[in-house]
Amino acid sequence: MRNRSSSSASPPRYTFYDRLFAETITTVEPVIRKWDVQASVTIARISYLFRDSPVEAKQFLGCVDDLQRVMVFAVAHSSDSELLLVRAQTLMQIAMKRLQKEFYTILSGNRYFLDLETVSARSSRASSQSTVSDSDGDSPYPQEGGEVLDKVAGISISDPSVADLKAIATCMIGAGYGKECAKVYNIIRKSVIDETLYHLGIEKFSSSQIQKMDWEVLERKILNWQSGIRIAVRTLFLGERILCDEVFSASDHIRESCFAKISKDGAINLFDFLESAAKYKKTSIEKMFRYLDLYEAISELSPEIQSIFSFDSTAAVKSQAATSLSKLGDAIRAMLSEFDVAIQKDSTKPPPGGAIHPLTRYVMNFLVFLADYSGTVSEIIADWPLSSQSPLPESYFSSPSSMNDDSGASTVSAKFAWLVLVLLCKLDSKARHYRDVPLSYVFLANNLNYVVSKVRSSNLSLVLGSDWIFKQEVKVKQFIANYERLS
Repeated sequence: MRNRSSSSASPPRYTFYDRLFAETITTVEPVIRKWDVQASVTIARISYLFRDSPVEAKQFLGCVDDLQRVMVFAVAHSSDSELLLVRAQTLMQIAMKRLQKEFYTILSGNRYFLDLETVSARSSRASSQSTVSDSDGDSPYPQEGGEVLDKVAGISISDPSVADLKAIATCMIGAGYGKECAKVYNIIRKSVIDETLYHLGIEKFSSSQIQKMDWEVLERKILNWQSGIRIAVRTLFLGERILCDEVFSASDHIRESCFAKISKDGAINLFDFLESAAKYKKTSIEKMFRYLDLYEAISELSPEIQSIFSFDSTAAVKSQAATSLSKLGDAIRAMLSEFDVAIQKDSTKPPPGGAIHPLTRYVMNFLVFLADYSGTVSEIIADWPLSSQSPLPESYFSSPSSMNDDSGASTVSAKFAWLVLVLLCKLDSKARHYRDVPLSYVFLANNLNYVVSKVRSSNLSLVLGSDWIFKQEVKVKQFIANYERLS
């Protein structure tokens, strides 16, 4: 008798949990099975839950969350109902296949979002905002069409579609299916990056292929790279980083892994081109300006590159960008040295009548253009010695005022003053070819006056300074006075 009373007063410990488990399965099963991608019912196979039934999509996600919670609860309390666990696992697999299909459909229909203002504003909103569109009617997902570059320039993915991607990813990650979700994401978004880089004219070349190119061919590749690099960094890669952070906000590991997998190859190839171009053997002094343009572009974008590829898994991208910048600097310094040596080795004779020498025009026109890059040149030659193995007398080094009158003169001012000095010394040696000594002073006066006029009318005046100009004008007057005295 006592035993019967005890038995009726103490029901089995887990009956309540099993009943809760069974009730939850009964509630969610019709909703989940309705959208079974393998169901024979036509509507479940051809319809899209998030596009066609946003209200049901919310309900579907809620059912998956409820199912996941009750499964965890049942396992934690050692439920003996294996039958219920098998049913629940079957339903979960059906739900995950549906969500995976929906995730793929939304991504495929919105390949080219990349409107950074919209995406940035969206990512700053509270995560508690509704994750599924509440509106019925037309599909919120834009259809593909038009040129890739037009899309990159500003066609935006709609808010509902990004919210839906995030909701699906969060749900799948919570259910332990984050890897399946990430796999779909990586395939589609990597193809977007590769396709966009191709349409930007950024191709993959080996170093040996670049060395075999004629300069005209390589120059076209450089121009393509220049026109595409800012879009690639500030729109493409930044946009992909923002989207990845938003969609996979539920998992730091997955968002890092996904961004690295979709972006790393394309980004390394993007910057590797610069390193290969910097090692091009068939360079000449005139090509320096193309390399300066490349250096400026990558230097300007360096802070953004550091920020976008801040993950440890994308450190190779930052390393490649830094290496390419360094190699471009090496190439530019080599060309400046070549320019210096070319002036010193010029063997052309002075023109008759003391006219302006072609070397003077060539050097000064080159320096006028180079002065427009004075900030970049300053960065490149910051720790570079002024000259090495120079055949000029030691006394020449102190001639430019920018080098001895102002102890704080910049390295770039000293370098420009040095190059002008090399030219003036060469002109001085050429003046000795005139048998008529007064004519040699006419030659020096004409050429130095041309140098001064070029400096005055360009950014060289800012680089060399008014004091340098004044001293050269004094020399012009001295040459004229010498001519008048001797003639």
